Amino acid sequence: MQISGVLTVLRRPFEGAGRAVAHLAGGVLVQLGALLVMAVPWLNGGPTRALSCLVAVAVTVGVLAAACPLLTRAQRARFAARLGVEIPAAGRSWSWRQQGYHLAAGPAIALGGACVLLLWAASAVAATVYVWVWALPPETRPAHLGYAVQAGYLTAAGLAGLYGAAWLSGALARLDTRAATARLGPSRAELLEQRVEEVTESRAGVVDAADAERRRIERDLHDGAQQRLVSMAVNLGLAKATLKDLPDEARQVIEEAHREAKEAIEELSNLVRGLHPAVLEDRGLDAALSGVAERAPLPVGLRVDLAERPSPTVEAVAYFVVSEALANVVKHARAHRADVRVERRGGILLVVVTDDGVGGADPEGGSGLAGLAKRVASVDGTFSISSPAGGPTVVTVELPCAP
Repeated sequence: MQISGVLTVLRRPFEGAGRAVAHLAGGVLVQLGALLVMAVPWLNGGPTRALSCLVAVAVTVGVLAAACPLLTRAQRARFAARLGVEIPAAGRSWSWRQQGYHLAAGPAIALGGACVLLLWAASAVAATVYVWVWALPPETRPAHLGYAVQAGYLTAAGLAGLYGAAWLSGALARLDTRAATARLGPSRAELLEQRVEEVTESRAGVVDAADAERRRIERDLHDGAQQRLVSMAVNLGLAKATLKDLPDEARQVIEEAHREAKEAIEELSNLVRGLHPAVLEDRGLDAALSGVAERAPLPVGLRVDLAERPSPTVEAVAYFVVSEALANVVKHARAHRADVRVERRGGILLVVVTDDGVGGADPEGGSGLAGLAKRVASVDGTFSISSPAGGPTVVTVELPCAP
C-alpha cells in the first residue's frame, strides 16, 4: 500500500502533462506567425530613421489588428482541442483586449512555452544518458573511473528536470488559460449583459409556465369540479320539485343543500374567471374585458383597440390588471363610474383604468395595488398610479409585446 502511494505521488506531476505540452507547442506555432509578421519590416537591417521605424511599427500593428479575428479563432480552437477549455466568443470581433493578448500576453507565454519545451528535451536527454551514450563512437566515450558517477549525476539531474518541466507545463498552461479567458472572451460588461439576458429569458419561461398552469387549473375546475357541482345542484333541484311527500325537515335540508350548491357554483365560477377565463383564450381580450365590465356593480366604459392579439401571457396580465383595478374601485374608491382603455402603441400594450372616486389610493396600503405592480413587473411592464385626494384615480400600465 505504501509503495502504491509513493508511485501515485511520483506520477502526479505528469498527469495531464502531455496535454499541457501539446497546448504550449501549439501556442508557440501560432505565435510564430505573428512574430514573423512583426519581424518582416526589420529584415535586411530594417528602417533606420525614426519616422520609418514608426511607420513600420504602425503597419505591423495594423496587420495584426486586421488578423486579430483569425488569431482569436485559432487560439480558441487551440484551447478547446488541447485543454478542453471553451472560451466563448466576445461580443465584438475585435477589441484592444484581444490585441493585448496577441501582442503581449501570448508572445510572453509562448516564449515561456518554448523554454519549457527545451527543458523537456534537455532533461529527457540527460535522464537517458545510459541509453544513448553507448551509441557514441568508442573514442568519445568517457573511459576514466568517474564515468559512472558523472552519468548518475546527469541522470538524476535529468529526472529532476523532467519533474520541473511537468510542473512548469501545467502552471504555464493554467496561466495561459486565465490570460486568454480574460482577454479573448467576453468582457465583464458583456458577461453581465449575457447574464441579464439569460435571467430575463428564464423569468419569461417561468411566467409562461405559470400562466400555462393557471390555464390548466381553470380547465380542470371548469370541466371537473364545476360540472359536478352543477350536476349535484340539478339533482337537488329535481328532488325538491318531485319529492312532495317528504317531511318538512328533510325538505328544508334539500333546499339548504340546493342553495349552497348554487352558491358554490357561483364562487367557483368567479375563481375560474380570476385564474384564466375561457373566453380570454377563445375570443381574446375585448370579449373577456366586456364580461368584466358587465359584471361590475357600477357603470364601466370600455374601449379596446387592438389590431392583433398580443401573446397569451400579456393578455392574461392585462386581464388581471383590469379585473383587480375594477375590484379596487368597487371596494375602496366609492366611485360612480369607471373607464377602461386598452390599445396597442407599437410594441407596447397600454392599459388605463380611471374612476371618479375619492382618490388617495396607496400602493402600500394593502389595497392589492402592490400585487398588481408585481404582476406587471413579471413581464417587464411598467405600473404607475395617480390618485390625489378627492380623485380621480388613474392606473396606467404599459406591457411590452412584439410589434
